[in-house]
Amino acid sequence: MSALDQVIAEVGRGEVAFPTHADVAFRVRLALDDPDLHLGQVAQLVLAEPLLAARVVALANSVAFNRWGQHVADVQSAVTRLGTRFVRTLATAVVMRQMTSGLRSPDCRALSERLWEHTAHVAALAHVLARRFLRPLADVALFAGMVHEVGGFFLISRTELHPDLFVAGSILSPEVDRLIGQAVLKALAVPQEVVEAVEMLWEPRSGSFPPVDLSDVLSLAHRLTPIPSPLHSPDAQDVAGDVQAAPLLAEILEKSGEEMESLISALHY
Repeated sequence: MSALDQVIAEVGRGEVAFPTHADVAFRVRLALDDPDLHLGQVAQLVLAEPLLAARVVALANSVAFNRWGQHVADVQSAVTRLGTRFVRTLATAVVMRQMTSGLRSPDCRALSERLWEHTAHVAALAHVLARRFLRPLADVALFAGMVHEVGGFFLISRTELHPDLFVAGSILSPEVDRLIGQAVLKALAVPQEVVEAVEMLWEPRSGSFPPVDLSDVLSLAHRLTPIPSPLHSPDAQDVAGDVQAAPLLAEILEKSGEEMESLISALHY
């Protein structure tokens, strides 16, 4: 049985184990799902995970959330500015980041870095596009972008136990991507609307333009990013090449350049 078959078998048995160094962030992430938490309690939970606390403050001070130049230096003020839902997004991102933070293999660390660059760029694009076309979904779109490659991060984290899991140029099949991705999304208690949007990336579809729902926004962001996933074949359709879509997309991306850069910088750590 190959290393990949072993991991697939583990996931099929419901064994989605996160590395020890991701455990605190994982528990904080699940605790943030409590609907009765007030902002002070959210801030206390965030402080339990130093990396999460640093990211919360950094994002609260980014151009996307600090258009008036009023910087905050404490977690509670940052949580108040971002809101609980956005803090959940960052907590999930920290779990994903810490999945692969203890990797000893230089090749696997490099693979994780490339996947994170892709993820952060797609997430920022999804947020910007949703603000333009489906504004109420902007925060959810960012979250969807952050978790759309979570199965890949999980597999990379398993290379410590299965060193031959990835070979040079490994590409995940849609079937494996779906199986692993669905299991990890469930373990992270990702909302169903986000799960469904991520699942649509595994289907042979291009989405509509202008986007009409979360799936369309995520699909568009995934196809527009100049940073491809190192684990997947490039998207077949380049939506930016569409004569009707290209001018509008170019205008949106140009006007949102500073916001994009601030989000990517805050997420890419």
